[in-house]
Amino acid sequence: MSRSVRMVFVPDPGVVGSDVWSWPLDLGSYDARPELSPREREVLTDLIASIGRSRTRLDQFPQEIERLLRPLQHVLEHTGAGAHLRVNLFRIVAIETHERQRSAWGWTHAEWVQLLNREHSELAARHVAGDKWRADLVAFAYLLVGFCDWQALRRVERVGLAARVFGRARLIAALQPVLTTLGGWGYSRTSLKAVRLAVCDALLTRRSPRLADLDRDLLAALYAGAPKRNVGYLALSRALAELGMIERPLESNPVREEEWPSIDTEGIAPSWVAYSRRWYSTSTLRVTTRDGYYALLLKAGRWLAAAYPEVPEPAQWTREVGAAFVGAVQRMVVGQWVLPNPRQASRVGQPLVPSAKAAQLTAVRAFFCDGQEWGWFPRRFDPRRVFATPRSTLALMGPRPNVVADDIWAKLVWAGLNLTADDLLGPSGGSPRQYPLELVRAVATTWLFAGLRTDELRRLTVGCVRWQAGGEDSGAICLLDVPANKTGPGFTKPVDRVVGEAIAAWEAVRPLQRHAPDPTSGEAVHFLFAQRSRRLGSPYLNETLIPLLCRKAGVPEADARGTITGHRARATIATQLYNAKEPLSLFELQAWLGHRSPSSTQHYAQLLPTTLSRAYADADYFTRNVRTISVLLDQDAIRSGAAARGEPWRLYDLGHGYCSYDFFDQCQHRMACAKCSFYVPKESSRAQAIEGKSNLLCMLQEIPLRDDERAAVEDGVAAFDHLLAGLADVTTPDGATPRQLARDRDPRPEALA
Repeated sequence: MSRSVRMVFVPDPGVVGSDVWSWPLDLGSYDARPELSPREREVLTDLIASIGRSRTRLDQFPQEIERLLRPLQHVLEHTGAGAHLRVNLFRIVAIETHERQRSAWGWTHAEWVQLLNREHSELAARHVAGDKWRADLVAFAYLLVGFCDWQALRRVERVGLAARVFGRARLIAALQPVLTTLGGWGYSRTSLKAVRLAVCDALLTRRSPRLADLDRDLLAALYAGAPKRNVGYLALSRALAELGMIERPLESNPVREEEWPSIDTEGIAPSWVAYSRRWYSTSTLRVTTRDGYYALLLKAGRWLAAAYPEVPEPAQWTREVGAAFVGAVQRMVVGQWVLPNPRQASRVGQPLVPSAKAAQLTAVRAFFCDGQEWGWFPRRFDPRRVFATPRSTLALMGPRPNVVADDIWAKLVWAGLNLTADDLLGPSGGSPRQYPLELVRAVATTWLFAGLRTDELRRLTVGCVRWQAGGEDSGAICLLDVPANKTGPGFTKPVDRVVGEAIAAWEAVRPLQRHAPDPTSGEAVHFLFAQRSRRLGSPYLNETLIPLLCRKAGVPEADARGTITGHRARATIATQLYNAKEPLSLFELQAWLGHRSPSSTQHYAQLLPTTLSRAYADADYFTRNVRTISVLLDQDAIRSGAAARGEPWRLYDLGHGYCSYDFFDQCQHRMACAKCSFYVPKESSRAQAIEGKSNLLCMLQEIPLRDDERAAVEDGVAAFDHLLAGLADVTTPDGATPRQLARDRDPRPEALA
């Protein structure tokens, strides 16, 4: 065997923290031929045989195979591997080279993956290697052939790999500004682990230890290919944007490649699809509204292709086609004219709800109105009339506020006001909390008391709370600045003090966050509910906070009206304010909710049955229309037969006397007795004799009132005088009128007036 040589490689350390860095291996200096020469095969065969017999230490190797092992020698010198580990790695590469009969430059990707995925025990049995072989072997594959398919490997410690490749000092210099920035935004140690991994992955992919060499396209590609959408890349992009190294951070929901929603257009006329997409690109409606309308337009296109294949374009529609479409919508069922949707599988074949029918007609109506206005197709009919929602459908779509029952809501309010750190650990008690306790309390209190839309709550800005009347003293009024919403500009509303106090507690500990553009107004703002430089996630309220409050309050997450969602708080609070002891009027509630029209407010404010019952009782409808009068029954007169001979046996108590007329309830003068012959004054001897009888039965009788009689009871003296004037010439039960009776009692001329 030829003489052995010992290779020593000292890499250029460069200057840590500067832009000077070079690839640790001079790849151009190697003989990278994949084929082995006959002499190399012979020497490798003898070497492997000697290793198998005596487990020879391979710290020196024959000169004939020096070109095969020299790159590994350079890598191990660069990574600082120990002597024992170097011997084992030399043995691994020598044996693998002999088995494949190709140098490391000729190994295929699959062969590298097979080698790097071997378990420690298997590799130890084959090559007598230690347990720390993988990291340096991965570094060898990375530096020599650029292997970086981490997803194909079972496990790769990329932070350690980056430290070996770039040097620990350089890696720390790259990590420090990113971790410092994110730590200041509230990232915990646990969440920063994913960031470290993302930084190392990006640096290894870019093959450079400098943050300045990273760009947004690289981060976007890594984020898209990462399993379960590793949030470390998002955080890294935000830090790099804050440091000025990239123009803008990544979006958690990447913008779709096409301008319009990606929906299959199978079975739809191409011209209808083209016009639908053209409308989508031209319309000024909100993106979410356009997305929904576009899907409904494609649904209408499928109906059109089946019912009127000879009418492929909107310009060919007539009033008759429009009327047929309205009729089809009224008979439409779930799953018809749409592609299969697993979420609707249980409802397929059921009739559409009225709101779905109205939405379908609204989308087509808007499409034709805009198309005619923009001159895309002629005005053959009025879309507002042809595609108007039928009255029968509108009648089923009245305001129905989705209110949470008072008892359940009271428990949720208690839970929100008494949140503790233990409540944030989840049902099992072991999962880490996502947001600080102060932020969760502020969000919960604002949701429970402010009556905001979910989007408005998420877009509140720092400093949105103001105190009227000089600060947070006991008499101050808390004012909340609500951002611009889908129906109008921003406005200010009064809220309970607990909202301002909870927000102030969060602002006191809120980490400094980078400003971000408001998705509605477009202006750069500091969002109040932001952590880790991200505003509160849209699913947080429905998927995390409300289940947390329900769990603490001991109430189910759904009631008879459905799942308790973030928007149901708005209807519940509005209904309670509308039914309070001192209620808000409809117009006051409209201003408090930020509605443009009172008709919108009616969909949130519901008059509760208890309030309606109290108002009905206060109106006293029964008493208002019925007079209750005491009646005395003379039982002696009934038993003796005197009542049959015409003697009075039933006496109506008028207060100042008794009326012995049997048909008192039919008398015109029952409310203003004219004191005819049936009248018995209480101060008379006859009345005293009647009251002295022992067999009198006292009972109550209800007498219905006429409008003029009810007015006399409710409106006072003037109405009573008017009643008397109207009865002056009405005969009494004995035949005389009140005017005649008055003249008989007082013959003076003024009594005749």
